[in-house]
Amino acid sequence: MNSLIITTSTDPVVRGLDYLYGVRSLALEPEMVDLVYDLEHRIPICAWIAHNIDAVNAQLNRYLQLCHACFHAWEQPTLQIFAAPLAQAFGLDAVCNFQVYPISILIDVGRVMPRDWLSVVAHEYAHAHAGYPGHHEQFARSLTHLCLGLALPAPVYQAGNEDVLRFHPPCIPTSDPLAFWRGEGMLRL
Repeated sequence: MNSLIITTSTDPVVRGLDYLYGVRSLALEPEMVDLVYDLEHRIPICAWIAHNIDAVNAQLNRYLQLCHACFHAWEQPTLQIFAAPLAQAFGLDAVCNFQVYPISILIDVGRVMPRDWLSVVAHEYAHAHAGYPGHHEQFARSLTHLCLGLALPAPVYQAGNEDVLRFHPPCIPTSDPLAFWRGEGMLRL
């Protein structure tokens, strides 16, 4: 499993804040992870991150390995994956950043129900496998292959109908994305 940051602090808030700065460095734009500036929510979220992020990232890495297993070794992109509370203003559940190496996937696990995390990972993995951003024919082929391999519903795609791919596989959004990051309604991993 990938480790994002090394910190010597034993203070949970500092460790959580270090993690947030680490995922900011992997985002397409640092402002995609804006909780570092949110004085109202930052302390409880950073403390929760310090105590729980390893388990969350371990689950995301298990899903990443399931995606890898759908392809031959030489077809597997070099990836790392981390959970990150993404800024509401961007309206994204996840992002695949090709501008860093290895390619980095950030998933806002607070935005979708835990049972849908695999679907979000598969969607972002399809971007990495296709080799470039966007919802295009190569992305559709990669996503369809993953969906079939992971027993997820395959997209019904026709050229020119990229909107079908933007939200596939379908996921159930949460009503309060920050609730997960505050530790409310803890899930079982």
